[in-house]
Amino acid sequence: MDAATCLQKVALVGVVSYATVDATGAPQVRLISAISLEPKDRPERLFFFTARGKDFCEELLADGRSQLVVHTRFNEMIRVSGIAKPVPEAEQSAWIDRIFAEQPLLENVYPGDTRSIGIVFELTDLSIEYFNLGERPIFRETYALGAGAAKPKGFAITDACIGCGTCAAVCPQGCIEAGDPFAIVAAHCLHCGACFEACPVGAVERLG
Repeated sequence: MDAATCLQKVALVGVVSYATVDATGAPQVRLISAISLEPKDRPERLFFFTARGKDFCEELLADGRSQLVVHTRFNEMIRVSGIAKPVPEAEQSAWIDRIFAEQPLLENVYPGDTRSIGIVFELTDLSIEYFNLGERPIFRETYALGAGAAKPKGFAITDACIGCGTCAAVCPQGCIEAGDPFAIVAAHCLHCGACFEACPVGAVERLG
């Protein structure tokens, strides 16, 4: 798995849950589908269309921090975080036409010239999380594009470990390996915190 494949999967799912922050700081989530990728073969950027009059647009213009998530039929979860900003004015018309050509259903929503009420945003500086629940142990990885950062999450076992194996015994995915100290295999970790709560000496620390 890699960042480009994750973005391609997002586009294939088609309808994504997209979260923004409103003027009061409250989270707002809606479903969007007018998405395009660039370039198509190994995408690094994500674009989407909305109407200028929507609260969604106002929220993006005021605070571009965004997060979208999809769930595939293969029990994969993909979360993309980044900053949304309008594409340059000189490129708006071409991007609107491109997205409408790729998604003909939009013509039913904005027929003819009414598409001119739209605006295209680019989601940049991406942090991407891939999480496959269809495997055992589960598999997860993080990727970054542009100025995005793959921030560490979950838990780690420190040198305070006494080697008792309590953490390994309570791990739902069996992803803790014996050693000095014991070690969590991050790619298979649920981030459930069972090891953190069970460790008798507090040797497990939360990351991030």
